Amino acid sequence: MTMRDTDRALVQAASAVAKLRCRSAAHTLATAARTADGRVVSAVNVVHTTAGACPEVVALGAAVTQGVGELETIVTVGDRGRSLVTPCEPCRQLLGDLLPSLRVIAGPIDDPRVVPIAELAATNPR
Repeated sequence: MTMRDTDRALVQAASAVAKLRCRSAAHTLATAARTADGRVVSAVNVVHTTAGACPEVVALGAAVTQGVGELETIVTVGDRGRSLVTPCEPCRQLLGDLLPSLRVIAGPIDDPRVVPIAELAATNPR
């Protein structure tokens, strides 16, 4: 799939959240997700020894809470916005089951690509 200008803007949005909010061991990844009508929902992960939550799941919950509708495209960044991170296997399963037409921005930060959630390989770990 071809990267759109709106996809590049989504990467920039996630990178901005990562730079601003991922400043501790408790928050290391940031996600930005866009709805079909262009609204953007952002989130960070939560790391804790007893449990945690990936930023994709937090973003999905935030989208539902805000009533923004179905997510169209999602991207996760790490390293304070310097790298793209593919959703982990459980998140790929969850997102694929709930949002089968979801587009995921993945690959190197300087040459990202858009991949349908269904095509993400199960062996592509976080």
